[in-house]
Amino acid sequence: MRSREYDLDFRDRAGRIRAWGIGLLAVAVLQWTWCALLLTPYEVDEKPGDRYPAECESRLLTERGTANGGLQRGDWCQDERDWPEALAVLGLSVPVSVAGVALFTSGSVSRRMSAHAEAMRELDKLADARNA
Repeated sequence: MRSREYDLDFRDRAGRIRAWGIGLLAVAVLQWTWCALLLTPYEVDEKPGDRYPAECESRLLTERGTANGGLQRGDWCQDERDWPEALAVLGLSVPVSVAGVALFTSGSVSRRMSAHAEAMRELDKLADARNA
């Protein structure tokens, strides 16, 4: 395999690695969005087809007990969204985002180094032709 063919193959592999990194970062963004939605105010039906659902405060920014109170007081908000689900989504997003950043960085650096090496080879050819 000639060096140019090898270099093009190397750049192609680096592009695929970078694309995988972008894909994993997109998945992490979706997970962060899901976690954010779990922490926003919401409504809960007390029974199926309820015309007047109960309004619940955010799990994160609550001033009253609607988000953290239980069914003992007739509050339907407690069982609808709970902290473990939001924390699990956030926890799963960490390795996905770290892997995405690592792959994106690796692919980008590999492509840049390949382009730099090609530019140096071209400059060496020009210098050799000028000296000859």
